[in-house]
Parts: sequence; structure tokens; C-alpha cells
Amino acid sequence: MQSTVGSRAYQNARLQKKSRKQADALLQAAYGAMRQGRHADAQALCVQILRELPDHFDTLHLLGVSLLQTARIDEARRVLEHAIAADPRSAEAHSNLGFALFRLKRYAEARLAQERALALQPQFPTALTNLGNTMMRLGHLPEAIALHERAISLKPDYADAYCNRGMVEVMLKQNQKAVHSFGRALSFAPRHLEAIIGKGMASIELRHFEEAAELFTAALAIAPNMAEVLAHRARLHLYLGRVKESEADFDAALALSPELELALRGKAQVSLHLGKHAAALAACNRVLEQNPNCEIGVTLLGDCLAKQGEAVAAIAQFDRAIALKPDYEEAITKKIFALAFWEDTNFAAEQAARRGWWERIGSRIAQRQLAPRSLDPDRRLVVGYVSSDFRNHSAALCFLPVYRHHDHTNFQIVSYSCSPQADPVTQGFRSFSDVWVDAVSLSDEELASRIEADKVDVLIDLSGHSAGNRLRVFASKPAPVQVTAWGHATGTGLPTIDCLFADPVTVPETAHALFAERVVYDLPCAITIEPETGSPVADAPVLRNGYVTFGVFNRIEKISDAALAVWSKIMHALPESRILLKHGALDDTMLRDQLTGRFASRGISLDRVACLGTSTRPDHLRAFDKVDISLDPFPQNGGVSTWESLQMGVPVVAKLGSCNSARVGAAIMTSLGLDDWVGDDDDRYIAIALEKAGNPSALQAVRQGMRARIAQSASGNSATYTAKVEEAYRTLWRDYCSRMSGFE
Repeated sequence: MQSTVGSRAYQNARLQKKSRKQADALLQAAYGAMRQGRHADAQALCVQILRELPDHFDTLHLLGVSLLQTARIDEARRVLEHAIAADPRSAEAHSNLGFALFRLKRYAEARLAQERALALQPQFPTALTNLGNTMMRLGHLPEAIALHERAISLKPDYADAYCNRGMVEVMLKQNQKAVHSFGRALSFAPRHLEAIIGKGMASIELRHFEEAAELFTAALAIAPNMAEVLAHRARLHLYLGRVKESEADFDAALALSPELELALRGKAQVSLHLGKHAAALAACNRVLEQNPNCEIGVTLLGDCLAKQGEAVAAIAQFDRAIALKPDYEEAITKKIFALAFWEDTNFAAEQAARRGWWERIGSRIAQRQLAPRSLDPDRRLVVGYVSSDFRNHSAALCFLPVYRHHDHTNFQIVSYSCSPQADPVTQGFRSFSDVWVDAVSLSDEELASRIEADKVDVLIDLSGHSAGNRLRVFASKPAPVQVTAWGHATGTGLPTIDCLFADPVTVPETAHALFAERVVYDLPCAITIEPETGSPVADAPVLRNGYVTFGVFNRIEKISDAALAVWSKIMHALPESRILLKHGALDDTMLRDQLTGRFASRGISLDRVACLGTSTRPDHLRAFDKVDISLDPFPQNGGVSTWESLQMGVPVVAKLGSCNSARVGAAIMTSLGLDDWVGDDDDRYIAIALEKAGNPSALQAVRQGMRARIAQSASGNSATYTAKVEEAYRTLWRDYCSRMSGFE
């Protein structure tokens, strides 16, 4: 028996030796096939070897790598685990297994595999940079940077490591450093696709839009049908206001890769821009089905809800996004904006949210040390305005009167325009400026440097926390005196902004201490617009109709349930009355049906509710000819829309609320001596509306005398108003000179 066993052992050994010899030859052929890109042949040869030698490490490792390169990731994982079982001391096998697990989004397991690789071979550049990528996904960004830099120190021409470092720097918003990292990668590998894309991403964040466009064009020349590049180019189009081109690129990306998160998020954004709310909501839901903890997707869902007037639900989503990523600026800003639509909002809640922006974002930005300048309190001042709304935009209507009437002898006006869009309104602002700076392609740091170089004395933020703001610039304090005014002047939370322009009604003195701005300076009214002279005031339509028509020409988001309930009570009390709703969003059938349905649910028949959508500005103003009384929404009031109504002779019923945006309507009416149109609760609001509607002759008298009343007021007379603004600038500058001279 022993001799028989020995004979079999001898025969098996000979067969094993023969198999290994054949395996070596087949393995060399497999290596050659893979080098030539013939992965199917390489894999077939590996399988042939493994039939005879199932634990042949080199074959298992080669097969695992080939499967990785052909995107058969889970198969690669299983084969590489088998390879490691055959040779647990292979650092390369552990590293490649880590890469497979990374591709499968099993980041914690990937980290363990890559750390094992480095324990076996500490000076392993590939494992170091791959572990850096994993740490980035796990949110350990400083550790990720350190790992990529260790890889670079071991291999100074390692393009992948430079590229990977750049990606982390983009996440850290160190975009200038990221551009350098991607540039280093491209110096060693000029066609490195990921580095080209990454540099384009960083260039967008730096607002270097032309460079980004060139980079995405280069990337598409290398990979014409790469969905990710198309999605990034779509993002660039959206930044530049090319909404239709953006939509086309996002759609093309999704046609190539229907589940690409970047493209789905972009589809939601561009659909919101186009007023396609159903499409936006569908894209958000697809993002969150794939990635429930995507803070961007959660924020976009909140945005969809906000646009539909669901403020409470929207704020809940923004809070959820902030919980997922506490320094996610978009969610913080969106929440700040949405709070004004919340029925329970107040000064304290709103300013606390703004302080949150400062604590998480603004306080991390280094403040500039400005060079000394003349402290002459009476010299000509350089006044700089920063806005993305020097164009056909409602915010522009608030500061255009000041521009038109500025005293250029005592004030040099410098405009920093941050929007890529230009139109005839833009040309008007340019003509009223002493210096015009196209700042759309300037990064925050570059814009701050330009403002400092221009020696601006008083710098005015015209956006607050609204879209297109440059508050990061104001956080760096590039001018000695900084003011926030008009565009979204509800407080910023930035202690680097010295003054908020308001009025005694919008921000009562009892609320001043809640604001980060050191000074709350009272103008005749927080906002104004230019007089309307092109359209005559029509007679009150009640005189010809025999019934009162109410009007609401505000954003849909402003029509809260509380306001709609009050309006419904008014209409029930006046069963012949009508209501006219007008806003561009009402072009969207879904939103229009939702809004009219809300009236129907409160017993108001649809034949009493009319809706108008987008129109030219002259037609928009002429639509007030159909309205007897405008109903100011709450908690967020109208601003420009309130002034427009008044300019067309239509009085406005307003309610005094508990924060800036809930008091603007009352402030405007009070500034014109129309205090009797302002109520401090729902019952008084209803009573005023019924009382005024019951006296058609008085309505006609108010209507026909409205423009004269406006012209005689400090809040409505543009020249008088501008003089008050310039008086404020001079006062703020004198206070600064006193402080700097030690006389305060």
C-alpha cells in the first residue's frame, strides 16, 4: 500500500510540475493580451490556468485586475479575495481589492484592504493615493490630502496622485490649490482625463468660466460621449444663464447614463429655473432613491417644496441637509431665504439662521488688513455696489432710483456686476456709474482684491442671502465701511458688515440688538422704486363692474395658507368679489391648478379666481387696471410689487408682522401716510379690506391721488430718497473717521 501511495504522489508531482510549466506559458500570453487591451483573451487564458491550478496566485491576481479594468467589479472583488487567500502577503493584491471595494462604494472595507497593503509595503504610492481617495469618500479630507502628498513625495511625477489631491482640494473649496494640483497632473500626463475634468470643476468654482469651457471642450475631444463631462458643461451653462443649453446637456448626459447623480441633480436645478416643477421633483426623487443621504439632493427637494409654497416642509429638508453636512452653504442660504415664508418666523429666528452662515462659512474667511487712507470726513467718497442684478430683475428696480440721482461730485460710483446676463437695464446702470467692473469671472478673492485696489470707502451689498450674492467677499472686509441694502436687506449675520439700511417700521428699535450689523440706519423706507410715468392711472374697476376685484401680483411662495385663509374670508364676506392672481410661475399648469385648488378647498368657486402668467413689464403694470385693492401677502410681504401697485394707483391692504420681510408692506404704506390700510392682526386686515371695498367713491379718490401722494413723500420721491441715502453714506464715513482717529 505504501509503494502504491508513493507512486501516486510521484505521478501527481510530475503532473503539477507539467501544469505549472504550461501555466507559466499561458500566463505570459495572458499578460501580453491584457497589455494589448484584449481583456477577453486574457481572462479566457486565466480561466484555463485556474482549471488546473485553482489557487495559482499570479493568475488570480491578473484575472482580478483584468476584471477591474473591464468594469466587472464584483467579480473582480471575489477573484482578488481568492488571490489574497492564496498569498496573504501580497501588498498589490490587497491594494487592488481595496480599489474594487472602493468602486463598489464599500468604503469602510476598502479602507481596511488598503491599510493592509500599506502595512505590508509602507512605501507604496498607488496604495497611498487610493487610500486617500477612500478617506475622501469617508469625509476625512485632511487625512486624504496627507496620503496623496505622501504618494507624491515617493513618486514626484505621479499624475494620478496630483489629480486625486486636486479633487480633495475642490471639496475643501481650496480651488486655487486644486487648479495647481490638476495642472501638475497635466504637466506629466497632458491627456489625463480626470485632471482635465477636475480643473474644469475648480475653474467653475473660481468663476473662471472661459477656462472651464476650454477644459470641457478638451475633455469631450478625448471622450465625446462621457456623461460626466456633459453634465459639468451643463453646470457651466447654468452659471452663465444659458438655461436651454444647460437643459440640453443634462438631458444628453442622462441619455448616456440615466442614473448619473450629477446629471439628475442638474436636471432638477435647470427644471426649477425653467418653471418645470414636476420634472424637477421627479429628478430629486430619483437622486434620493439612489442616495438618500445626498445633502445636495435633499436641498434640491427643499427648493422644489419652497417653490410650491410649502415653506415648513422646505425648511425641514434644508435642516436635514445641514444635519448631513453642517457647512453645506447652499442649504444654509436656502433655509435663510425660506424662513421669511414661514408663518411662525420672527426677528430672532431669522437672525439666528444668518449667524449660522457666519459661524460655518464667513468666520473661516480671512479678513484683509487694509492700507491706510485719507480720513478726511468731507472728501469725495468712493462708493462701490456689488450685485448680480444690474439687469431686468425686480431687485434692480429698488436701487435704480438711487443710481439715477447720485451726486457724482461728492461720490464716485463703482459698480461690480456679477451676472453674465446683460440687457438694456444693464446699460442704464453702466451709464450711471463712474467705473464699471465686469466681475462675473472674478473669484471671491480676486473681486475682494479689485475692491481693495479701487480704494472703495463704502461698499454696498445689494443681494443679502439671495441668489448670486457675494457675501464671501464682504466677509473678507475689503472696504472700511460696508452696508447691506435694498436687494434683500433683511440682515446678513456678518459682523464685517457695518450697517443695515432699514426704516423704523421694517426694523423697530427693539429689534436692533438681534442684528449682526453694528448700525441699523433708518431711511424714509427700506425700499423704493422709480415713479411710473408711462402708464396713466385707470379708474377703479368697481365703478364699471359693480363688484370689487382684489389683486395679488406676488410670487406663489408668498401665498401662505394663513394669507389664503384670510383672503377667502374676505371673499366669502363679499360674495360678488373676484381675485386676480399674477406671477410668471402661473404659466406652469401644475402650480396654477394647485393654487386655484387651494381657493376651491376653502369654498371659493373657480369662476371668481383668475390667473395671469408671464408678460412684458408694460402689460404687467397695465394688469393693475383690473384691480381695485391689492392684498399684501404674509408672512412675507410684497416689496416691489407693493410699490408697483401703488404707482398704478391701486391701494394695498397690509398686515404688520414680526420680522423685516413681514413688515415691508406696512412700512411702505405708513411712509405714504396710509396707516389706515395697515392692520396688526388677521381680524383687522379683514376689517380694513371690507371697509375699503364698501366705499367705491373713496377707492376712486385714493386711486387718482396716489401718484401725487408718492411724489410728495420722502420714500417715493427718488431725488429726495437718494439725498437721504447719500447723507447716510457720509454719516457712516464720518463715524469711521472718528473711530480711526481715536475721537469716538
